[in-house]
Amino acid sequence: MACFTVPLATAAVASAVKTTLPKSAEGNPFVSRLGWLGKMMFGGSFLLAVEHVYHGEIIFTPPFLTAAQEGPEAVGEMLHEMATRGVAMTVLLVAVWAAMVAFSVRSERKTRAAHV
Repeated sequence: MACFTVPLATAAVASAVKTTLPKSAEGNPFVSRLGWLGKMMFGGSFLLAVEHVYHGEIIFTPPFLTAAQEGPEAVGEMLHEMATRGVAMTVLLVAVWAAMVAFSVRSERKTRAAHV
């Protein structure tokens, strides 16, 4: 129902952190690649939101989420979904991003070593 909101919030936080960090932090490979994380999270959240619109779980009039119209039981189910599936998706995306950063750093080091 609203599992996409957890990675969406994470993407917003990552983007805000990237813009507020000092330039000196750019030397850290994870900080310099926070943009990758934001793009992955925003893209995934957008696709999930489209899927939820298609299935009628999101509507274009307030309160936007159909669970909010259905009552407290549906809201409880929605919050449970956010806490389980949304958090799981976010953790998985962060792990994939961290692996991508590690692979990128390793690849850059090998390339530099080959040119020396």
